[in-house]
Amino acid sequence: MHRFLPLSIQTIAATLLLAACASAPPPDPQAVMRQAEAALGGAGLKSISFTGVGTGGTFGQAWQPGNAWPALNYSVLTRVVDFENAAFKEEFGRSRGEVNGGGATPLMGQGETRSVGFERDGFAWNGVATPTAPPTAAPVAVEARIHDLWTTTPQGAIKAAQRYGAVAGTRSVDGQTLNTLSFSVPGKLSATLLVDSAGLVTAIESRMPHPVMGDTEVLTRFSNYQDVAGIKFPLRIQQSQGAFDVLDIAVKEVRSNTPVDIAVPDNVRAAKENATAEKVADGVWFIAGGSHNSVAIEMADRIVLVESPLYDGRAAAVFDAANKLVPGKTVRTVINSHHHFDHAGGLRYAAGEGATLVTSAMAKPYFERVFANPNRIAPDRLAASGKAPSIVAVNGKYVISDNLRTVEVHEMQGSVHAQGFMLAYLPRERLLIEADAYTPGPPNSPPPPVANANQVNLVQNIERLNLQVDRILPLHGRVVPVSELYTAIGRRS
Repeated sequence: MHRFLPLSIQTIAATLLLAACASAPPPDPQAVMRQAEAALGGAGLKSISFTGVGTGGTFGQAWQPGNAWPALNYSVLTRVVDFENAAFKEEFGRSRGEVNGGGATPLMGQGETRSVGFERDGFAWNGVATPTAPPTAAPVAVEARIHDLWTTTPQGAIKAAQRYGAVAGTRSVDGQTLNTLSFSVPGKLSATLLVDSAGLVTAIESRMPHPVMGDTEVLTRFSNYQDVAGIKFPLRIQQSQGAFDVLDIAVKEVRSNTPVDIAVPDNVRAAKENATAEKVADGVWFIAGGSHNSVAIEMADRIVLVESPLYDGRAAAVFDAANKLVPGKTVRTVINSHHHFDHAGGLRYAAGEGATLVTSAMAKPYFERVFANPNRIAPDRLAASGKAPSIVAVNGKYVISDNLRTVEVHEMQGSVHAQGFMLAYLPRERLLIEADAYTPGPPNSPPPPVANANQVNLVQNIERLNLQVDRILPLHGRVVPVSELYTAIGRRS
């Protein structure tokens, strides 16, 4: 037989229960941080380095817009974190784990790439200074490397929580109550640490600003903690960015409190975006001065810009250079070669300037979705403008034409680099503008022993479209006659 309390008594009981739950105080953040610090290795830690092997994905280089990041294999990954000076270093050797997709990693089966990157004092740079190869500034990488500085190790995450005044809470995960520590690094990231009853950080949920995706979700997980190098450290580190995997590393070696010497090179500290405009034909300028080029084209009523790359800082320099070329004409149309983040990183800036974006039909819905993401952590030009992007989709071919000239945009077929991959062609000037399919080597370079598949594919598309090309304006590298492309694949034009 069921008995029911009078409604008034039920109501009172529920109210008392809710009040009791609501009055439970949150954990003391200092106590949570002290416990975690003691469990992970104590307050005396000044630096940690670890080395591992595993797999990952090339963030922002998906073959199709919205797909998972292309798979990678890491033969080695070493990260050095200097807590005392808030400095970071990463070295890696990695190769492709799948055929399709972009990135600087050699094509499938053609070896691996090795790289080294640094961050300190809000500066990011690549490479080690030598007499012939000085380090190069990498301002687009600043936020990502500061994020890695404070989230790549559980010890770093606790140091950041202490430094930036974390607040504590609790969360139920798989039937367990975990403590949480939440903090923000102004303009760089926000993070919530999940800390178990032993004081170990099991996961970090974080957000970082990104020039394409806006505020981007990152999940970092730590497991298989062991006592190594006088500390307790996870021997498996997994991370996803933008919902897709970027790291799954088995840690093989850990060092603590080893000397670290990461200093910002003078040329990096002094570096500024440099956009130089070189006239290549009447009304056509090649805008170089950095790792990524753009092309400005004068039309009767505006400037058409091919490519707004990297991030707001580069895009601003390119727009400034282009808008000075012809009195009374400004950039009102931007053609995007493809959706990879290094080539699309200035599109939010372009939309904030009121320019119409021209991209592939495949990329348009992806850009509409990610451009709707807020960029609250580090508001960008689009966020400040309050404008809604205007995007034109190219399905095969798109033509911009007036009494001054014609610009054709063609979608390439059969590329392993990207789908929705586009080139621009100026028929009167016989100029081809392309990204990533062909990056010219030094003058008089011999062809490689095996023809590059992307270069072969570019030639196939030139011939399929019957384009009459004299010169190539690559969005990486120098302007070259089309004969250099044919030489590179072992053919004559």
